[in-house]
Amino acid sequence: MSLLLDSSTNTHHTCPPMEFKGDRENGVLLFDSLQKQANLPTEFVWPQGDLVRAQEEELKEPLVDLAGFYTGDELATNHAAELIKTACLNHGFFQVINHGIDANLINAAHAEMNAFFKLPISKKLSVRRKPGGVWGYSGAHSDRFTSKLPWKETLSFGYQGSVSHPVVVDYFKSFLGKDFEHTGWVYQSYCEAMKELSLVIMELLAISLGVDRLHYRKYFKDGSSIMRCNYYPACNEPGLTLGTGPQCDPTSITILHQDQVGGLEVFASNKWQGVRPRPDAFVINIGDTFMALSNGKYKSCLHRAVVNRESERRSLVFFVCPREDKVVRPPQDLVGREGPRKYPDFTWSDLFEFTQKHYRADVTTLQSFFQWLLSSKPSKF
Repeated sequence: MSLLLDSSTNTHHTCPPMEFKGDRENGVLLFDSLQKQANLPTEFVWPQGDLVRAQEEELKEPLVDLAGFYTGDELATNHAAELIKTACLNHGFFQVINHGIDANLINAAHAEMNAFFKLPISKKLSVRRKPGGVWGYSGAHSDRFTSKLPWKETLSFGYQGSVSHPVVVDYFKSFLGKDFEHTGWVYQSYCEAMKELSLVIMELLAISLGVDRLHYRKYFKDGSSIMRCNYYPACNEPGLTLGTGPQCDPTSITILHQDQVGGLEVFASNKWQGVRPRPDAFVINIGDTFMALSNGKYKSCLHRAVVNRESERRSLVFFVCPREDKVVRPPQDLVGREGPRKYPDFTWSDLFEFTQKHYRADVTTLQSFFQWLLSSKPSKF
């Protein structure tokens, strides 16, 4: 069975879970209770270096129009690829519009997310992430970590387009019951749409790198991806904590749709800059795995999510991953042009295992992973 689809996968924690007296039910933190406390629990306090405020100016990331790609306009396609190239060389972040995703589907996915996070805690616990597991509901990731907890709730599940049965529908029915079959179908459709969009992005990335335009599309066609719904409650002391700490995603690319509250920030030009939400756009950022697939030419995007005192925030996130056993290796013609290999061969399952069992994803995940990989497994350049 696929590691990414096995909701019962048994992995051990990086850190043992902690105890919050009065604020925990069956191992899950209760934000309703935490929000009423006069002071933020110390486990949620982040180091000052991670809390540096963003500049007033917003990030001027490229807004890539995909309409020309879909109509076969080569001039417009090449222009889109050039915009992507500029972004990926600098900070690894851009947004796409005219992406072809039905607005009704996006709205339905947001509506189902809103409804889920409003459920009684007893119902959310029925899909709680198992100790050491990967999928399910989590409050602040307190089942994995004991410090620098993120101020958020999450619901995560796997998607694999190469299987014939609706795995997302099965997941929701199995853990939440038949009443949630509709929710499962919404997210099944949403994941399928994200998969198709991801293949378009992969083709444009290949064009931008000057390799066979179908190289990455073929590579990711049978991939296994991760879907996550994020809920960031309002926080009485937002200056002390973060919704998501500074990190580069270990996955290949991330496709995100955020609500209109704002809170996503990208580290570019040596400073934190906010990203203005656009209801008609999807946020795209490069992750560590694609950085390796580009032989280090494209940057893995350093980002974080801040919270605020007045408003809760939500986002839909689709993490694009290759099939677990595929070797992560840049195309040979790219290596020939760009110089020697910068990274050893690895598989996504190795990196996924590393981030689940041995390491908390941050800014230096990939470097730390290679140190672990070279010391524990044979590899070659």
